[in-house]
Amino acid sequence: MVKKHIRYFGFLFMFSYLIITCSENPNVAVSEFGKYRGFSEEKYDSWQRTSQYLTMDDGVKLAMDIIRPVKNNQVVSDALPVVWAYYRYHRAVERDGKILSLVDRLPSLQTLIKHGYVIVVADARGTGASYGYESKGANTLQEAQHTYQITEWIASQAWCDGNVGMFGHSYSGNMQFLAAAQAPSHLKAVFPSGPTFDLYEIIYPGGIFSENIAKSIRNSVHYWDIEADTVPVDSDSNALLLKKARSEHRNNADPFEFFRALPYRDSRYKEYTFWLQGNPMVYLSACNVSRIPVYQWIGWKDFLIKDALQWFVNLDGPQKLSIGWWSHNITSSYKLLSIEQLRWFDYWLKGIQNGIMDEPPIHYIWIDDPDSTIWHQAQTWPLPEAESKDYYFFRQASADGQAGYHGLLSANKGLKEDERQNIRFPASGELTFTTPPLEKNLFVIGHPVVTLNLTTTARDVDLYVSLQDVDDSDSLHQVSKGVLRASHRKESEPPFDNMGLPFYRHFKEDVSPVPTGQPVKLTFDLLPTAKVIQRGQHIRVTVACANAVWGELTEETPAPVVMLHQNSQMQSGISLPILKER
Repeated sequence: MVKKHIRYFGFLFMFSYLIITCSENPNVAVSEFGKYRGFSEEKYDSWQRTSQYLTMDDGVKLAMDIIRPVKNNQVVSDALPVVWAYYRYHRAVERDGKILSLVDRLPSLQTLIKHGYVIVVADARGTGASYGYESKGANTLQEAQHTYQITEWIASQAWCDGNVGMFGHSYSGNMQFLAAAQAPSHLKAVFPSGPTFDLYEIIYPGGIFSENIAKSIRNSVHYWDIEADTVPVDSDSNALLLKKARSEHRNNADPFEFFRALPYRDSRYKEYTFWLQGNPMVYLSACNVSRIPVYQWIGWKDFLIKDALQWFVNLDGPQKLSIGWWSHNITSSYKLLSIEQLRWFDYWLKGIQNGIMDEPPIHYIWIDDPDSTIWHQAQTWPLPEAESKDYYFFRQASADGQAGYHGLLSANKGLKEDERQNIRFPASGELTFTTPPLEKNLFVIGHPVVTLNLTTTARDVDLYVSLQDVDDSDSLHQVSKGVLRASHRKESEPPFDNMGLPFYRHFKEDVSPVPTGQPVKLTFDLLPTAKVIQRGQHIRVTVACANAVWGELTEETPAPVVMLHQNSQMQSGISLPILKER
């Protein structure tokens, strides 16, 4: 019997050794998440850039960079697959007298070039060296049609073998869904990172105008469209065409003023209902008809993380989703991105059977996990093994008009059937509720949902909720956040799969003031997360309140009264998605 066990464990050791040895052996082909060799050969050592104008069907000329692989100082003559981007932030720039293409600036594109792909980058309409302007914001039908025309033009060129893909981040990520909705016959796959699904909830989260985001967008596009120098196309040696194109950019809509004029989802701008016509999610149905394969790249700390998950649960075609540690700035993920992008396009554009579609569609990492280098896999979202755990807000200390209110966050309802607590917001407009130290690591993964039962003497209030973890030194780390304007509290049926979360239509007719002194219930989700809150730390929920009309509560005299309620009929608290197997 002992000999049998020895032979068994010896076999396991040898089998494990062989697996490890094969995976590390450079002569053995490997294709798995974050690892790739032996399937695709790095044939080329450099690249060459040329540029030109391409005239769209509406007469607008767009500036294009074509970047082709080079070996031994010779441009490849073979027709190759092409990946391209509809780009808003200058396809090429000049630094220290040298013109740098997007390939020169992005290591992930250099990986593609060296493995035998042509890269094309188009300055978007009204940007860079392209002509035209956008008076209707972004994501317009004209731009969508441009992506179709460019894709089919690329496929017709001698340097293209007819297989076309798209890449790009943020704005360029959005444009890939617009392109997929047009169903170009040669578009075989896309790889969007940091895309938007519901732009209204980014500019008006919970119905509250996000001035900071709108101003940031305004400053960014003004810099790139007006101030920053750009590079003319090759034939424009005296830059006269570039100068003319740049003059047209001054007619681009001011994003701040444009968005500020559209407070409701059904608001119109010159008879154009932007949120219902220019919002990326309006292209969902057409994307599901085309079924063009989609690989999304996003980080838990990206403010667009929910948008990526909304795309994922609503798309019908082949797809993958990777969620890492990064924010909207994906620079730290470039090495991993290079590998996954190459695996994706090798499969869909070159037909290399590398097994990428045999893997589970979701790869994700935990934030602050002691085993933080481990990537996990999932088939669906939300994770079926996560279950909701309710925590309730309780009074614990007297309100301090200066320092705020420090209450208890408890998984125990704690109140008898006839007992009630009314918790008044202090002058600071902020309440905090904190758990005792955790007895074991808590794995929070999914969408936290907060419920606030409140009364107020104000006609409207804005509620800001933050989920945090707190260590022994009272150092805070943000886990998630969410907001809702009380007058936008009417829930509606979502026109898409909203993962069972509360949905607010935000139409003008849905908005109503808060009845004075009468309880109202506000239920809304916070940004999704995958966070390990470690043993000995505390969970904290901060609820901040501001008057929706006058700003901070203290600016009115007397300040309006706002109270949270906790009793058997009205419970205020937060529901956390907890991984039950950890």
